[in-house]
Amino acid sequence: MTEEPVEKPSAAMAVVTGAINGVSLRVKVVPKASKSQVEGVADGALKVRVAAPPVDGAANEELIRILAKFFHTPKSSIRIASGGGSRIKRVTLGKVSLEEAGKLLASLG
Repeated sequence: MTEEPVEKPSAAMAVVTGAINGVSLRVKVVPKASKSQVEGVADGALKVRVAAPPVDGAANEELIRILAKFFHTPKSSIRIASGGGSRIKRVTLGKVSLEEAGKLLASLG
């Protein structure tokens, strides 16, 4: 009897899970960066640098803008589910499938 090879989930897929009408992902935010950008997957989270400071929700607004652009989804479909005042957040993305999110995250290398 031969065993089927078990495909291990990529590091990118480890940060994203299915959610109602979309996906949920763990995000690590680095505020006051020189440039806002999705950097990659590290330590079980999607690392996102934002140029905005963590004052009056500016970094969270910038995070939503960057994620909307990266995942090709409207800003209105993105919600910070937990960790609003923390660098580590749980973010839900509506109108994004698990497959789409996985492909985009895998493209980060």
